[in-house]
Amino acid sequence: MKRMLASLLLVGCLLLGANPLQAEEGFISLFNGTDLTGWKVSEHPESVKVQDGVMICHGERAHAFYTGPVHNADFKNFELKAEFKTFPNANSGIYFHTIYQEEGWPDKGFEAQVNNSNQKEKRKTGSLYQMVDLPESPAKDFEWNEYHIIVKEKQITLKVNGETVVEFEEPTPPVAHPKRPGRVLDHGTIALQAHDPGSEVHFRNIRIKPLD
Repeated sequence: MKRMLASLLLVGCLLLGANPLQAEEGFISLFNGTDLTGWKVSEHPESVKVQDGVMICHGERAHAFYTGPVHNADFKNFELKAEFKTFPNANSGIYFHTIYQEEGWPDKGFEAQVNNSNQKEKRKTGSLYQMVDLPESPAKDFEWNEYHIIVKEKQITLKVNGETVVEFEEPTPPVAHPKRPGRVLDHGTIALQAHDPGSEVHFRNIRIKPLD
């Protein structure tokens, strides 16, 4: 019986596109590892593709927005985990509380920065972009790292490889960045960024735990 239950768990993880070694209670996979089902790519769809179980963001500016059935692609309080691997000069990000936008940088929501070695962009991995910026990255190129983003009401916590790097509490009333008035806590979906042709970032094991 125990062997049968273990087999069923393994099959379930594979169907969800999750790594069975990292299956966690309450987390739901957003990426099946096979194709972009449940995702909609803006501006330059060719910049986001799936290969060998990995979502590759590489090319002209584009953003892959989650549009699938989990929580109707609308999250307020949640925990999000995603593994990412960067290559030299990569620049990307994970957006949350955002909404599909046909072109340009997303106006709504926050961005958890992904930049381990790009010297043109001073904000490094772990930054809550333009709100709490880190000058050095806690992650490295060519390695799989994990982002853990936690949003609870007015509090945002960013962790990289298990280490808390940002704790941000939104004031009341909110004070958004002057250039991004939509950068306030609200609700919305998740998006992954392809920044430019010189940037390549891989994502996998993208899963979320809704808290409301």
